[in-house]
Amino acid sequence: MLVLTRKSEQSVVVGSNIEIRVLGIRGDQVSLGFIAPDEVSIYRKEVYEAIQQENLRAAHRGSNEVTRITNAIGRHLIGQITVNLKRKEGCDETRPQV
Repeated sequence: MLVLTRKSEQSVVVGSNIEIRVLGIRGDQVSLGFIAPDEVSIYRKEVYEAIQQENLRAAHRGSNEVTRITNAIGRHLIGQITVNLKRKEGCDETRPQV
């Protein structure tokens, strides 16, 4: 970890396109300003971690949904194959009995 000391209104540059400026210090709180390209997301750590957790939960829910849909499609396809095989064998049970 790099540790730097900065005074109010002093900055640190990260890479070539992110500037972090100390805007003020009140007690044990430091106000920071960030200048960065729009495509760079900046979050407080606790917010970032909450987003990551929600993304993991959503991905898990999504994979369960994919499994459910895949199983439903598989059951449908097996049913279609069974009907087609029965038709091919000449015992069409799909026709209504009269």
